[in-house]
Amino acid sequence: MISSTLIWLSIGAFTALGITLAIVATRANRGTATDYFLAGRTTGSIVAGLSYAATTYSAFMLVVLTGLTYRGGVGALGFELVYFAGLSLLVIFAPRYWLASKRWGFISPTEMFGARYGDRRVSRLMALLSLVFLLPYCTTQMAGIGLLLSGVTDDSFDLFQAVLIGAVLAIVWTLFAGLRSVAWTDAAQAAMMLISGLIAVGFAIAALGGVDGFVSLTLENNPEWLSVPGPGLWSLGTFIALAVPWFFFAISNPQVAQRLFIIKDFRSMRNMVLWVLGFGLVFTQVAVVWGFIALQVAPDLDNTSNASPALLNSGLIPVPVVLFLVVGILAAAISTLDSIALTLGSMVARDFSRQRGVKDRTQIVIGRTVVVVVIVFASYFALQSADIVDQLASLSAAGLMVMVPTIVGAFFWRRATHWGALASLLGGAITAVWLALFQGVSVFNPLLVGSVAGVSVLGFVAVSLITKAHPDALDFRGELAPLLATHRAW
Repeated sequence: MISSTLIWLSIGAFTALGITLAIVATRANRGTATDYFLAGRTTGSIVAGLSYAATTYSAFMLVVLTGLTYRGGVGALGFELVYFAGLSLLVIFAPRYWLASKRWGFISPTEMFGARYGDRRVSRLMALLSLVFLLPYCTTQMAGIGLLLSGVTDDSFDLFQAVLIGAVLAIVWTLFAGLRSVAWTDAAQAAMMLISGLIAVGFAIAALGGVDGFVSLTLENNPEWLSVPGPGLWSLGTFIALAVPWFFFAISNPQVAQRLFIIKDFRSMRNMVLWVLGFGLVFTQVAVVWGFIALQVAPDLDNTSNASPALLNSGLIPVPVVLFLVVGILAAAISTLDSIALTLGSMVARDFSRQRGVKDRTQIVIGRTVVVVVIVFASYFALQSADIVDQLASLSAAGLMVMVPTIVGAFFWRRATHWGALASLLGGAITAVWLALFQGVSVFNPLLVGSVAGVSVLGFVAVSLITKAHPDALDFRGELAPLLATHRAW
């Protein structure tokens, strides 16, 4: 069992590093909304790629995905590889997001789609739905911190302490200098997360007799975990229910889409995509192998979410490495939390509050206020009973799928209208809420994601065909075509 004193000291060192980076970032701030929310669009490929990776590869990986591997075997790898395959959407959409944001000066993703459809109701509805469906995701980050810290210290850390640590650090780093602060700390946290994971896996495998010994133990003790569909968790329906929303994560989640606005030039944007793909491929394998190792070391866990804490407490991994990894997982959760809060802040500042004559300083104040409110509410929900958290998680899993038809149509279908977008967003959201909260449909049931996707697509296409586009709508497909050709982008 790891001493809580050592955990506190490690968190203290981590905090000092983060605050130092944030202070340096603050000195580079120029006081504009673009600078606060997008770091002045001057971020290079390495920082942008690591920031994107830290935002998307959250505490989910070494807590939830590891637990899914422990419970269901190799199917978890297939599930996560579907998400990884979804990152290929960046090849198509990243150039369009970046070019549109530069061409028209967009700061928030929802602001961009409101302008495309010529109706701010579209951007405001997308911002509102993002707020509703991303709060549960923030909650799971908080809960992951609590589960990890309490697990490795034999409950010396309670949930309240863990949530407080995550909330304070996320708020401080975001308020200091906005996206520049978040991106720099994200980059450091992504590197920490990947390096600590690789080192910990290496020590654990060595303790089990090396690669050959680890493989032999797994084949001997858990052969069913290596076959498809595994020992019981994964069925075709469950796989579809979990994998489909994750495939579209790269375009449906605004906190990662906004990372495409911050890059300084087209070449950096292309290199950023490569950094994200490389990080994702390696870290996916780390998380899955970590789950198989935990299965050999602690085979009888009642709660599979405790797989990581059990392995960290096994004695197979040196204490300094354990501390490094604990801080890495903590960093992953915080990076996702502050990124979501900052993106939601930019949406409210740009889509709800921006009027003629409103100064950048006012927009920044509004964004900072929203950051604090979002993190406080996420903390509150994380401290509630498991029932409400599970219900909210069901909403989060499929809820952001309602964005996909509106986003795809914005770039590729000139016939798409603002009425079609509004019908798609409202219809899909109502379906998600009704099924998840009132009918109790589980996140593991493909009915949830299938119904949400079906209603959203049908509403978008049908209503667009019978209505006319807004006279102020932008033609993304036509106006971006020559720019894409210039950069030889798809």
